[in-house]
Amino acid sequence: MKQLIIIMIIGAVVIACGNAGSSSAPASPSSDSAAADIDGAKLYKQYCVTCHGLYGDMGATGAFNLQESKLSLEERVAVITNGRNTMTGFKTLLTEDKIKAIAEYTFKLKS
Repeated sequence: MKQLIIIMIIGAVVIACGNAGSSSAPASPSSDSAAADIDGAKLYKQYCVTCHGLYGDMGATGAFNLQESKLSLEERVAVITNGRNTMTGFKTLLTEDKIKAIAEYTFKLKS
């Protein structure tokens, strides 16, 4: 009897944990509120710091110095999305909102 109760408890925990991240209806927040919740600095550190460096001026593998960039927000979004020169694009890896958040963050790297 104790074994049956333990198995049932373990099963309930597995089912509860398996459904923790899912929901019955997909969330569809507006683009502005979704972008506000995205941490551009965190994404930059996760995807960009390897080549551009923490302050945007490392220049590894030919990466452009982001502290000297004169690109507009739209141009930065296009470069992050599609890539340029040796930089690969992130359109298959990141959402438009995440790309925009990174592009906005890069303005803070100005020296």
